[in-house]
Parts: sequence; C-alpha cells; structure tokens
Amino acid sequence: MRITVIGLGYLGTVAASGLAKAGHQVAGVDIDALSIQNLQAGEPPIYEPGIREWLTSGIAGGNLDFFPTNEFDRPLGDVALIATGTPAAADGQADLSQVLGALDWIKSREPRNLTLVMKSTVPPGTGRAIAQHELRGLDVHYVANPEFLREGRALEDWMRPDRIVAGADGDSGRGIAALKKMYAGISAPYLLTDITSAEMVKYASNAFLAARISFINEIASLCDQVGASIDAVSEGMAMDARTGQRIRAGVGYGGSCFPKDVQALDYLAQTLGVELDLLRSVAAVNNRQRLMPLDKLRARFQGAVAGLNVGVLGLAFKPGTNDVREAPSVELINSLVAEGAKVQAFDPQANAPARRLLPPGVAFVDRPEQAAHGAQALLLMTEWPEIIKADWPAIARNMRPPKFVFDGRNALDTALMARLGFEYAAVGRGIPDHPTPPGLSD
Repeated sequence: MRITVIGLGYLGTVAASGLAKAGHQVAGVDIDALSIQNLQAGEPPIYEPGIREWLTSGIAGGNLDFFPTNEFDRPLGDVALIATGTPAAADGQADLSQVLGALDWIKSREPRNLTLVMKSTVPPGTGRAIAQHELRGLDVHYVANPEFLREGRALEDWMRPDRIVAGADGDSGRGIAALKKMYAGISAPYLLTDITSAEMVKYASNAFLAARISFINEIASLCDQVGASIDAVSEGMAMDARTGQRIRAGVGYGGSCFPKDVQALDYLAQTLGVELDLLRSVAAVNNRQRLMPLDKLRARFQGAVAGLNVGVLGLAFKPGTNDVREAPSVELINSLVAEGAKVQAFDPQANAPARRLLPPGVAFVDRPEQAAHGAQALLLMTEWPEIIKADWPAIARNMRPPKFVFDGRNALDTALMARLGFEYAAVGRGIPDHPTPPGLSD
C-alpha cells in the first residue's frame, strides 16, 4: 500500500517506520523542516529502543521517505494516517489545532478513494463530526484507530498489539478493509465498532490505568501508617484474576498521555453536565503523590531543605524513554531549587531534554555515583536498570551522612540498602514503629 503519515513526533515516527518495515511504501510529512532533515538522515526525534534501526532500514530499502508538508509532491496514496499531537489546553480540553491543520492539508490535495486513519487521540465525538461535516462530499473513508503504544516498548506494541480498535460509521466496508490491509502480517484481535466508541476506548483505557496507579498509591500511604508492605499487598491482589496484573506503588504517573487524557475526559464530561468524581480524585491523588519525595525530605531534615545537597536519579517519566513531559522529577527538582537545595541529577537518556525545563543551577552528571557525590539525600525517581544495578557501595561511599535514600519507585533491594548503611524510605513499604489499629489497643 501507499501510505502517507502526517505528523512525525513520537507516534508518527513509530507508525511510519513500522509500516515501512511491513513492506508498505510510506511517506512521512511534517511542518517542521529541521525534524524532516534529521529523519532523512536516520535521526529519530525521540529515544525509543530500536527505532533508529527501523528508520535506517526503511530508508535504505527505499520504502520510507520524509518531506516537509510544503514540499510534498506525490499523491496521498491509499491511506492517510494522522498522527499529530493533541496536547492539553490551559482549561484541560484537548487542543485539536494540529489535527485540524493536518485535515485541511489533506483536503487541499483533493483526495480520491482515500482511507483517512485517525491515530491521534481525539475526544469522543470528534471523528463523527469530522466525517459528517469536514469530509462531506469527499471520496474519503474515515476510520478511528486509536494507538496504545507504551513509551519504551513502542516497537513491541506496534508489532504485537493486544488489540486493534477500528471505529467507522455508515458504509464502512472500504475503510475497514483498507485498515486491515495496512495491518496485514500483524496478529491481533480486532474490535470493530463505531467511531465514537473507538475514541472512548482510548480515553477509558488511559483513565482506568491512571486510576489503578492512584489507587495503589493511596493504599501504599495506608500501608506506611499501619506497617504493612505494599509489595506483598500488590502481589496478593495480582493473584486474583479479577484485579489484574501487579502494579507498583510510586511517585505517580506522568508522560504525554495519562495526564492530558484524564484532563480532556474530565473537560468533556463537564461540558456535557456529567460529574466524574472518581476521575478527579485520580488526578488529585497523582498530583499529591509526585511531591511525596519533598515531603519525606522535609520530615527527615526538620524542614531544613535549604542548603541540602540532593542527588536525583532518573528524570524521564518512565524507563526506556527520554520523555520528560509531566515527569514527577521536573516538578520535584523545581521545588527543591526554589527551597534552596543544591541538586545533582542523572538520567541515562533524558539529561538533555530535562536541561531545557530545569533551573540553570541544576548539575547534570553522567553516572549515578556522581549524582551521589557529597549528597546527604538521594531520590530515585525513574527505575532505569542503570540506576537499580548501579554501584551502590560506591554510592554509599560518595554520600555524606545521614545517607538518606528515598526510593520513589520501590525498585531497590531493602536488605541491600540496610547493609550499606543507608537510611532507606520508600512508598508503602511500612514503617518500624506503627500504631495499633483503632479498637485493638488495650
């Protein structure tokens, strides 16, 4: 098939290179000429394991090319796939300006027998409005096909997705047939539904995953108060098929999807007069959770954060990516610097993008041991293997008393931390002197 991918950020780069890998003839377009130049040279705009190899293979094989939108000089092909961003506006609603710009660009090229695949995350109801109004009278078949890529594992998710959701209204046969041809060679169950339901699947999935994270973090707070272990609690819950796989407590979710999608779904509900109290609580818990490391520091050092030397391990919102959008580490470090702490930060991939978001006084280092040099406290914010498997005896030697370590991802070996002489704290792993529950005291 001949496929045009519009928007070459995280999603578009993975989609274009993945479709080229499957043997399609793919053209990627974007308004950012510098990004196009980098992609033509095989340089992806993101860090994602394996993406560089996919790009260079597609380019070398002659079935993947990139163009600025104003220099695109070929037909759109069989499928136009929109993969632009939909960031959150100031009021929480999804900003659809990039999607609408891509749509106008497609329409300006007078498409014929085209399947328009919407990969961008758009609020429920958007696709139906586009199909009924923007595409009226055009020979275009609209299919909602939300993405479920996990940063750090996007290539695996592209090749082996849990499901392919396809939403179309009316006479949808040609559009669905084109979509299935586009995904030929990928084995996954299909959910065929209407456009709006497909859009809702994406938002509901992200909101539910966010709710699970906030729920386990709430339980972790209670575990700390009663002296229970959130690790055992989470493992016990995961053994029940009704509650799903184990989820780790920590300092909360971040990234480009969960925060904005939770906000956008809440905004949509409010405009329709629906109160999503649970969803708002999910966001409130997450906002509180990401400042837990600062609260732990204040408690340990009697509020005297000013003048502390603090090492921060991990800047990306999760391992496997250099994405620092909505990363808990960014808000934390800004707060630490504002209160007078001296910060040394390490991340194996995200130092450069984080530098653009953090105050100039933050020192960026190349190894975890350097982040610990002269520090009285160390905060683990991203569970990279390079951090978990670091030289922790050297880290202990590099630190100054009291050698306080807060494990914001519950990723470290508690016994090892004790043997090395750290004052170790985590999220919901219990405290030594816990109170007796009400009703059981003498």
